Amino acid sequence: MSYKHSFDPMALAEYKEAIEWYGQKSITALDGFIAAVNVKIEAVCLTPALYRITYKNQREVSLNKFPYAIVYSVNENAKMVTITSVYHHKRNPRRKYKK
Repeated sequence: MSYKHSFDPMALAEYKEAIEWYGQKSITALDGFIAAVNVKIEAVCLTPALYRITYKNQREVSLNKFPYAIVYSVNENAKMVTITSVYHHKRNPRRKYKK
């Protein structure tokens, strides 16, 4: 059974910021980035426990071909994945989980 997903407001802002940046660089890069995010979200929603726990109950999966990670938590009772961050790998890792 597939889980539903939602974005934390901060994660949605990070995602929109990345979309804007790639949109300024190239439509091809933008399309690739959006597709890569969608592929990982679908994978997480199918098997959320597959990816590693990196901090407390936060799990993380890296995108293919893009320097970003999707950080998320899982609510088993509600069958819901909450994306808490769309995090660029070059940012300070200490701030990845502090919201």
